[in-house]
Amino acid sequence: MPIPAPHASAASVPSPPMSPPRPLRYFTRVCWVALGALFVFSGLIKLNDPVGTAYKLEEYFEVFAKDISPFFLHFKDAARFLSIFLSSLEVILGVAVLLRWYLRQTLWVLLVLLVFFGFLTFYSAAFNKVTDCGCFGDFLKLTPWASFTKNLVLLGLWGVVFRNQRFLRRTFAPGTMGLMMMTVATALAVGIGMRALGHQPYFDFLPYKVGNSIPQLMKAPEAARYRYTFTRNGETKEFDQFPTDSTWKYQAMTVLNPEKSRPTITDFAVYDLEGNDVTKQILTGNKLIIIVQNSNKADRERFAPINTLLAAAEKSRKHIDVLAITSTSPAKFDAFRHDVNLAVPYYTADATVLKSMVRSNPGLMVLRDGKILAKYHYHDVPNLYDVEKLY
Repeated sequence: MPIPAPHASAASVPSPPMSPPRPLRYFTRVCWVALGALFVFSGLIKLNDPVGTAYKLEEYFEVFAKDISPFFLHFKDAARFLSIFLSSLEVILGVAVLLRWYLRQTLWVLLVLLVFFGFLTFYSAAFNKVTDCGCFGDFLKLTPWASFTKNLVLLGLWGVVFRNQRFLRRTFAPGTMGLMMMTVATALAVGIGMRALGHQPYFDFLPYKVGNSIPQLMKAPEAARYRYTFTRNGETKEFDQFPTDSTWKYQAMTVLNPEKSRPTITDFAVYDLEGNDVTKQILTGNKLIIIVQNSNKADRERFAPINTLLAAAEKSRKHIDVLAITSTSPAKFDAFRHDVNLAVPYYTADATVLKSMVRSNPGLMVLRDGKILAKYHYHDVPNLYDVEKLY
């Protein structure tokens, strides 16, 4: 007679696994989307203006060369390549996170980037070396400490996603489909950056964008308003107007509208070869300006079509004044312009200003009474008809 199997006691019955709380699932997914989206956005903003990103990298290399080792100066020549590579990598990793494509491996690579950028931003903030990290290009300026805080937030998002990967197991595009989508994302990211590198940025966030008036931006939007702090007999009082009562002792003055009382453009100044300020003349009338930021780095092969345009513009019925602006010393620029047959009067300005005005060397800018009508990369030199249509 078969012996019946003993009944299992209540204590020996395994309890069903506890399901994770729903709020944690939702929070993890919010962090996952935010982490991937922020990396994609940050990368695309930099790819919009890879030349500007390269300038920022060069600034970091110069700081590290001075503070750590001159070896970092060797990276300056590779700044544009690194600009495209690092910005594209941000987009690619962001897309990989959103697709959950090899999520664990992707998160480890992200951690390396976050630690690297965290070091840069902390170094900038702690030692006040680079006042803007360029994390979001010129679209959004962040103070050094704000940049470091942003990296800490990203590290927090990363930590939540990494710790709770069990809630993100399903891959949206597995196998060949995932590989194809990542290939497309890579091609698009690199292509966007390479096109912007050879032309003007898709979106210009600088003060010298097309449509802006330089003279207007050199004026403050509104007059400065102040608050004055005075003391008398141990009493401290604030005034909106400077008191006429001489018994009050001045302590401090605070600007109430610092942003609106400061001009957007504060450093635009152009000088002739004798050192005279000719800014007002440059911002008057119709002007076609060729900007040569640095004659040593200018693409000399592009001056043939530029010289053709400049010669035609000098004969235009639109009365277009043709001139060049450079940051190169007169002695060097004289030799340079003879080499490239640049037969126009030239003036000097600050190198940083010229880099902000146009993202190519050389580049062209069309002005009417200081209003920017057009900007051209040396790959996109227009004909005279296109320039005349702007006036």
